[in-house]
Amino acid sequence: MPRTRGSDRRLPGVRPGLLAVAVLVLVASVAGTPVGRHARAAPEPSSIVVIMTDDQRWDTLWAMPTVRSELVDKGVTFTNAFVSNALCCPSRASALTGAYSHTTGVWRNEPPYGGWASFNDTSTIATWLREAGYRTGFFGKYLNGYWTPAYETGYVPPGWDRWVAFARSGYFEYDLNVDGTIRHHGSRPQDYSTRVLADEAASFIRSEPGPILVWFTPYAPHGPATPEPRYADAFSDLSPWRPPSYNERDVSDKPSWLQTKRRLDRGARARTDAFRIDQYRALLSVDDAVGTILDALRDTGRLSTTLVVFMSDNGMLWGEHRWKAKRVAYEEAIRIPFVVRYDPLIERPRVDPSLVLNIDVAPTAAELAGVEAPGAEGASILSLLANPSAAWRKDFLLEHLEKNERRDRVPAYCGVRTERYTYVLYGTGETELYDLDADPYQLTNLAGAPEVAAEQHRLHARVLALCDPPPPGFAPTAP
Repeated sequence: MPRTRGSDRRLPGVRPGLLAVAVLVLVASVAGTPVGRHARAAPEPSSIVVIMTDDQRWDTLWAMPTVRSELVDKGVTFTNAFVSNALCCPSRASALTGAYSHTTGVWRNEPPYGGWASFNDTSTIATWLREAGYRTGFFGKYLNGYWTPAYETGYVPPGWDRWVAFARSGYFEYDLNVDGTIRHHGSRPQDYSTRVLADEAASFIRSEPGPILVWFTPYAPHGPATPEPRYADAFSDLSPWRPPSYNERDVSDKPSWLQTKRRLDRGARARTDAFRIDQYRALLSVDDAVGTILDALRDTGRLSTTLVVFMSDNGMLWGEHRWKAKRVAYEEAIRIPFVVRYDPLIERPRVDPSLVLNIDVAPTAAELAGVEAPGAEGASILSLLANPSAAWRKDFLLEHLEKNERRDRVPAYCGVRTERYTYVLYGTGETELYDLDADPYQLTNLAGAPEVAAEQHRLHARVLALCDPPPPGFAPTAP
């Protein structure tokens, strides 16, 4: 589907043209370039590296020493980073375009209204930057449903100069589409996919002159979260995860789709605990991959001028609210890790609580490259990197379309996440409202409570304004 909606209209006070000028002046000042009427930009644009993991929770960065020392300790950690649609394919489509699901037309992982077949790949960050003279490389997982054309036609999406994408995903025994040719990898330790993809990305960085875009998307730590052999025993002493919302006992205030979920039995609890540990183990290889990529940037003289974004496509629940997946509007699914290193603008490491989104990545890269981001609904975060007091959004849209499969269905919904509240309106007519300041574990659904009636009315109206158009087949009602 074509993307026709304009840039994010929910950022009062942010003027893109003036912002670009301000950032250019700031970068020139840091680089030592004279600033004035005749100041010019640096002769070579900054390179851009986006590292997107798969199903990584926002609270797992403590286990990644390289990410912490090279990115967190030298960049900005956004502690309130989110995705609007907590599912792999929709989130990845949004990151590549800067647009919500209701604009990309990618609502879920499979057709109709989802998967690679629903995605218009003729206008993405790759096509925008390639036209501006960047060399572009993609390494890892693309979009769900891409596998068939990858096998049958060797399809490489527009805009990518180097293409190393999964034609069949996995940690071992997987296939890669390498510039249109399928290559199989087996079960040897050196075939571990995170390592292979990191080496491919580093080779691209070392071989290309000029500005580059690297989009690195390993399979880790997606289930089954198979660890690299050398990390098979890591985190064996990790304590079980038991927050207050774990295996929630009383869900009578929750919507009917969750009320029908049984509490996790002993076997389910053990499997979830094991999966959590394996996710941490798989992330150690991602951490190594980050080091490999940063070493290549350093060796080619690029690290000090490269924008590096570390993020995930969505979060994951480890048994909170009896749930062991994503797709839901609870914090553990929609919140993601999001760390940015860009030495020219970031004077010292800091934590930033601004609400940043996956749809902000493409506009940020576009502004840094000096190109337009047609159809993007997110906003460049360069202003936040330069100035933590910059004007920014106060809320954002949550959206979801029910999956085709019968198992673990979550009804279509639209919602809004503000700095304090989460409010969700389901296609069933049910609602959820949480005061995150008072109830960070989302244990008490306040929807319908008299004391929050005015706030619920306001949030409901906000959902109707943002949810435009709504998920297919979903007609939200007036408050």
